[in-house]
Amino acid sequence: MSEKITFISSADHKYFPMLREWIHSIRRFPESHGLDICILDVGMTEEQLATIRPLVTVIKPADWPKKIPAHRIRGRDFIKACVNRPFLKDIFPGYDIYFWMDADTWVQRWQPVEYFIEGARRGKMSLTSQSDRAYPKGMRVKWLGDWPWKVRGFYFTNARMAFGRDMARKLFPFHVVLAGAFCLHKDAPHWAKWQELILKALEKGKPFTAEQLTLGIMIHLEKLPAEVMPAWCHWLCEFKPKWDAANKCWVEPFLPHERLGILHLSGYDRMRIDRSDTTDFQTLDGKTIQMTYRYPWFNGETGEETSPEREVQLKNAAQAVTATGNRQEP
Repeated sequence: MSEKITFISSADHKYFPMLREWIHSIRRFPESHGLDICILDVGMTEEQLATIRPLVTVIKPADWPKKIPAHRIRGRDFIKACVNRPFLKDIFPGYDIYFWMDADTWVQRWQPVEYFIEGARRGKMSLTSQSDRAYPKGMRVKWLGDWPWKVRGFYFTNARMAFGRDMARKLFPFHVVLAGAFCLHKDAPHWAKWQELILKALEKGKPFTAEQLTLGIMIHLEKLPAEVMPAWCHWLCEFKPKWDAANKCWVEPFLPHERLGILHLSGYDRMRIDRSDTTDFQTLDGKTIQMTYRYPWFNGETGEETSPEREVQLKNAAQAVTATGNRQEP
């Protein structure tokens, strides 16, 4: 029996345009043929759901994995997309491999997607970390004279609230592993442990950070196997890449300027909502330009293809795969 793989993401009505772009970014690659797409609905409109329903395999409404007081949620139903990640295998049963990507990501290059999937095949959790030569800061420090008076990091702050000071101290030295893109096999032991940890974290901790915090505990302290990919496989855009104008693609800012795989629009809240928002970038030939990180080949706000010549190129690539059986990266 052939292997069943699904890509999964989630959105509310605000993030719907990016979700639509994410779907297009996957389907433009001929390698995605035969792979399913499942969606968690955390607040899309009926019109939006009708738009994407023909494009995906299944859409399911998200729910809370346990009762959480309303004052801790404050109407933020989109957090369901975070706290449900350890339960994806149960929400969408029947698959061998589950590949989660946040809605504010898009796929520029297919090869890293295959790396994620291969790591899952080997029984590991494929992911990336907030650790790269282009990611300069791992924590924040307040100084009292010559002494570090207060040190703050994602793990320490959130683990102390959810699990106490001892857990925070143990987790503090480690780099943050990212929950925005990960791939996991149905039989991996991670699912049960992650569910156990997040249900405990939700008793006292912040719901918004619970899944990434408990992912770190599971990988760093519980030592469940992980395949940690290079940052260029899943790039955090708050750390600016460079633009390769000759090849029209985003690349890592330092040599060898590897072409990025999945781009994640972290740190750009306005750009997530407004596709016309831009920021300055350096090109490989030393110029400064204004561009957006948003997916370039489809406009999720208007529903229009944004590059007809690109679609011709993709069609030709798909035909070449069919004719020769060889995979080519667009």
